[in-house]
Amino acid sequence: MTESKWIDISQPLSNDMAHFPGDTPFDYSLTYSIEQTGSVNVGQMTGSLHTGTHIDAPFHYDSKGKTIDELELNLAIGIAKVIDVSHVEKITAETLQGFDFKGISRVLLHTSLPNKPNRFPDKMPDLDPSVALHLKEEGVKLIGVDMPSVDAPDSKDLATHHALYDNGIFILENLMLDHVTPGEYELVAVPLAIAGADASPVRAVLKPLT
Repeated sequence: MTESKWIDISQPLSNDMAHFPGDTPFDYSLTYSIEQTGSVNVGQMTGSLHTGTHIDAPFHYDSKGKTIDELELNLAIGIAKVIDVSHVEKITAETLQGFDFKGISRVLLHTSLPNKPNRFPDKMPDLDPSVALHLKEEGVKLIGVDMPSVDAPDSKDLATHHALYDNGIFILENLMLDHVTPGEYELVAVPLAIAGADASPVRAVLKPLT
């Protein structure tokens, strides 16, 4: 029997990737080359913690919330269900009512937004705050989206962030799901243990269960 291969659903970090308007772009460069050191290349990187595929910590939108190093690792490790909601531009609780979430605590939404890491979208599908209570009632603890944010880029009240937070649901953003068939998978999307941080990049991967 052939073992299932892991599927990478994270955005590669590159110097030409898009970043949230007004935020710090990603940059990788060599600090020292082998020619300089005589033995090794040594690189450095800078950029927003919300660049590319990342997990938000509650501290991102609540100054009293947990930071990224305080989150339970098992939130982002385990069975996840990828569902296709690309047929709608506004995702509501009603949109999700036709899906079976029995035994599922992690849900990844494949939306109508094309996966284009090098371009920040002019417009994104609307994830209505009403999804939060519905997902809580289904036992979901983590939601992932293939968009830069669960709220519109110009949002100031971050209504969906707060609705998910109030219902105990954590947020994984900027996934790459265009090449993923809907269904159930094993998910690993562990954040870095950055002390006191509001978010962390992750290498998000899926493995088919069958």
